[in-house]
Amino acid sequence: MKSDDRRPYRMTSRAEAANATAERILDAVTELFWERPTDQVVLRDVAARAGVTVQTVLRKYGDKESLLAAAADRAMSRTAAERAVTPGDVDTAIEVLLEHYEHVGAQVLRLLAEEVRSPTLAEFAERGRALHREWCSTVFDETLRSLNGVARHRRLAQVVAVCDVYTWKLLRLDAGLSRRQTRIALHELLGPLLSHR
Repeated sequence: MKSDDRRPYRMTSRAEAANATAERILDAVTELFWERPTDQVVLRDVAARAGVTVQTVLRKYGDKESLLAAAADRAMSRTAAERAVTPGDVDTAIEVLLEHYEHVGAQVLRLLAEEVRSPTLAEFAERGRALHREWCSTVFDETLRSLNGVARHRRLAQVVAVCDVYTWKLLRLDAGLSRRQTRIALHELLGPLLSHR
């Protein structure tokens, strides 16, 4: 095999290795973010956990805020994929929502508590709220479509509130309801909103 024939393979291998390194860095900063306050997440620790140098982190992501932003972008994409559901399928929507909160609810609550510490976290939290609102608008479109103007705006706000992570916290963590009872409670809260015409 000529050396020129090996070049595409080497380039592909290099690209795959670079992507793997980038993912390890994002994994590392995400893990550290959930383990400690944001101001205690330092690039030295990110690099050590990812098995790279600080210089590699800086070369790939720039500064700490840019690294957090990249981790947030990846998390948003994953959240959108995890919460994908057919519009109008309320039973599946509630199950998907509960699964998401069981998996990352405590982390989301911590993010919301820390958003005042960093402009990047504040932006991420706002994007999360927008994603949640859009999800509710899409999933419950059939009900919302029957309303106009301020009535539609109010109904969407009600559905967003019922499906919010803080509602899950009140029911699941604060009141100590089981997952099954939390599912029933969400159905009972949403029922009057979705049946109204």
